[in-house]
Amino acid sequence: MANIKSSKKAIKQIAKTTLNNHELKARVKNSIKNAEKAIAAKDKETATELVKVVQKNVDKAVAKGLIKKNNAARHKSRLNCKLKEMN
Repeated sequence: MANIKSSKKAIKQIAKTTLNNHELKARVKNSIKNAEKAIAAKDKETATELVKVVQKNVDKAVAKGLIKKNNAARHKSRLNCKLKEMN
């Protein structure tokens, strides 16, 4: 355990940041799963809305450095391709 005051504060900050990062990563993964389920169910309106939500969440994760830019582009591209094939 840390003895220095700044180290104790840093530990608290790291814990808080880690929690926020896990929440955002989980939000990204869940939104991707929900969008894929809607696409599989051939629900065009819901799928379109969910793909927009995925793009928003993925872009936020990239901005925070949680996922890499190419990874985000790949996820968005694949979802858009599946959405177009559904039509």
